[in-house]
Amino acid sequence: MSHTVSVDGILFDNDGVLVNSIPVAMRIWREWAQKRSLGVDPTINFPHGMPARDYIATLVPQDEVDSAYQALDETEIAHAHEVDAIPGAVELTTSLPADRWVVVTSAGRDLATARVRAAGHEPQQMVSVDDVTHGKPHPEPYLRGAQVLGLDPSRVAVFEDAPTGVQAARAAGVALVVGVGDQLDPSTVDVLVQDLTQVRRVPSDEGIVLEFTPDDPVEK
Repeated sequence: MSHTVSVDGILFDNDGVLVNSIPVAMRIWREWAQKRSLGVDPTINFPHGMPARDYIATLVPQDEVDSAYQALDETEIAHAHEVDAIPGAVELTTSLPADRWVVVTSAGRDLATARVRAAGHEPQQMVSVDDVTHGKPHPEPYLRGAQVLGLDPSRVAVFEDAPTGVQAARAAGVALVVGVGDQLDPSTVDVLVQDLTQVRRVPSDEGIVLEFTPDDPVEK
């Protein structure tokens, strides 16, 4: 069963929503941990959506956080060409007015830009972890994204794949939270889709009308 929702703008998380980067990232994190002889697999219970620096701070001594973050970031940028787009993502973003959507990511700007371009997206606007004081699950990233669009948060939709991102979106007071993938509790989002082939923009003279055709609609 399909249904439609009208909003004025869209804020997309990047990794796991627009870009299929998680497998590459997890491999790099495991290799990094092995080289450092951490004795733990950092990908187990990995806090997807949390800024990498914050997670690294739980794994290494405080005086090594900056160097560890830089090493991981540089490695992930070097392997950005290995990512691809989430199914349906390019079709959706290219159907939207360029000034009506923003990428809001917990990654640094250089890494996020490398990945999003490798996946075939060309966003005009981005809010990265470099642009905020507080990362997800704090609402600041999504509040900043709405500000970039010149919109009240109550008129935008957020697409997220991680619980921390959903928390941030809810705290920001957005109109609609769309969950993507299989890592979310359906009760925490307004719509849950497996990928973006289940979302399309419907032509309209008023706002951005999105049509959803999820396998299992979330009832609200």
